[in-house]
Amino acid sequence: MKVKGYMIEPKADLEGANLEGADLRGANLRLADLRGANLEAADLEGANLRLANLEAADLEGADLEGANLKLADLRGANLRGAGLEGADLRGANLRLADLEGADLEGADLRGANLEGADLEGADLREATLPFSIDKNTKFFNQEGN
Repeated sequence: MKVKGYMIEPKADLEGANLEGADLRGANLRLADLRGANLEAADLEGANLRLANLEAADLEGADLEGANLKLADLRGANLRGAGLEGADLRGANLRLADLEGADLEGADLRGANLEGADLEGADLREATLPFSIDKNTKFFNQEGN
C-alpha cells in the first residue's frame, strides 16, 4: 500500500516521513522505522505497530484506537491528545513521551516504561497500568484513576 508516496509495509523505512493526516487504518507497520516521522492527526486505528521505532515521532491528535503498539519504541514521542483507547502498549518504551490529554481508556500498559512521561490530563479509566511507576512520571490532574 502506498500513502503520500511512501510504501506502507512491515519493516518500512519511514524515518522522518511526513504522514500528517494520513489514513493508515489497519496498516501493518510491524518493525517499521518511523523515527521523527510526522503522524500528526493520522488515522492509525487498528494499525499494527508492534516493535516499531517511533522515537521522537509526532503523533499529536492521532487516532490509535485499538492499535497494536506492543514493544514499540515511543521514547520522546509527542502523543498529546492522541486517541489510544484500547491500544496494546504492553512493554512499550514511553520514556519521556508527552501523553498530555491523551485518551488511554482501556489501554494495556503492562510492562511499559513510563519514566519521565507526561500524563497530565490523560484519561486512564479502565487502563491496565504497569506494576510500578517511576517517580519522574508526571500524573498531575489526570482523569480516571
